[in-house]
Amino acid sequence: MTDAERLDELRRAIAALDEELIDLLARRLRLAAEIGPIKQRLGLPVLDPAREAEVVRRGAALARERGVDPELVRDLLWRIIAQARVLQDSQGADAAP
Repeated sequence: MTDAERLDELRRAIAALDEELIDLLARRLRLAAEIGPIKQRLGLPVLDPAREAEVVRRGAALARERGVDPELVRDLLWRIIAQARVLQDSQGADAAP
């Protein structure tokens, strides 16, 4: 296999993984959106700093175990959590009279 062929193969593999990552992100955000109405029914706030910090700490620990930069994972998780909050807020607004 030539270097050019290997490069193409690696790029196709990365593109496939990107698609999987986006599919997983979409699934995670759908689950987070389902949490919004449940929190509302339970009288819980959307913002849960302790839970969010726990999720980020766990992600950073998993990253370290797998040889991934924990700061990268922390940054990604904080962004994902922020989007999840937006979805949960909108779910609560949809459920309000």
